[in-house]
Amino acid sequence: MRIGELAARVGTTTRTLRYYEARGLLPARRDDKGHRTYGEADVRLLRQIRTLQDFGFDLEETRPFVECLRAGHPEGDSCPASLLVYRRKLDELDALIGQLTAVRETVAGQLRRAEEARNELAAEALVPGGPEPLCELGGQQ
Repeated sequence: MRIGELAARVGTTTRTLRYYEARGLLPARRDDKGHRTYGEADVRLLRQIRTLQDFGFDLEETRPFVECLRAGHPEGDSCPASLLVYRRKLDELDALIGQLTAVRETVAGQLRRAEEARNELAAEALVPGGPEPLCELGGQQ
């Protein structure tokens, strides 16, 4: 198949395919007229790249999976180098989850403090002679 057909089959652009070719991820085979040609193995390879990118892997991280497929393995993640990339990605994700958990705890603490402060002001407003309650837009109710 030609580059336009391959791009349509995997849901990308010919420009992206040329970029992958330049990066050494997609083989550059040409017919006798000089046109790029591709086969079903290239479809599998590109689907592997797209799936990994959908999961947050950068393009260079897909290289071991591509090389594994090119070596004839039925799955791109059955080679030791691919497993290493999975382990590194899991470590990266665990670190991000830890950071997000810490941020979430901070935001939840801020919300609790803000609600407590609002509740104290509302309680003071009910006491005779207490402050007048203000609406959310800064005016008096």
